[in-house]
Amino acid sequence: MERISVTARLNGMTLQFEEAAYARLESYLAEAAQALEGNPDRDEILADLEQAVAERCRTRLPEQPGPLTLAHLQPVLEDVGSVEEPEAQSVPPEQPRRERPRRLEQVSQGAIISGVCQGFARYFDIDVTLVRLVVVLLLFVSGGAMILIYGILMLVLPYAPEQPSGASIWKVPAKSREFVEFLRSKLGAVPN
Repeated sequence: MERISVTARLNGMTLQFEEAAYARLESYLAEAAQALEGNPDRDEILADLEQAVAERCRTRLPEQPGPLTLAHLQPVLEDVGSVEEPEAQSVPPEQPRRERPRRLEQVSQGAIISGVCQGFARYFDIDVTLVRLVVVLLLFVSGGAMILIYGILMLVLPYAPEQPSGASIWKVPAKSREFVEFLRSKLGAVPN
């Protein structure tokens, strides 16, 4: 008596294979299990492989009912691909992040008054809207003392060099920047 087909359950899907196709599928999954030895996600990856093979086999089922042959299975396995050992996988080297100097400065591009909020936003790498909201809240909480603090920061913080970027909606009003530069020149001791 000769066994013609084998019924296999691949991640919840039941399929029938000819003996040669089933043997090839078994060896494919064994090779994948061996390649993933020591991988903490081994069981999950093997389940995903089984599901991928089952779904592709369903799409390649012949019109007439019958077990999947090796001719049907081989293109499926080539389509799914083999599992590489972790050492063999090529991991692109990380590009070194170019750190810009962290310097607190007034940023003219996008500024509404003088660029102090823009400078704090860039320094802490957060959204400028959040910084502006905090400044407005501090204005009310401090009883107006925030105006004095903001004015001092306008005088003390240097201006960042302008970056050639596209047109911006806001630009430091010329009068504001001229006023700060006038006050700096009169005070003389405050560096740019």
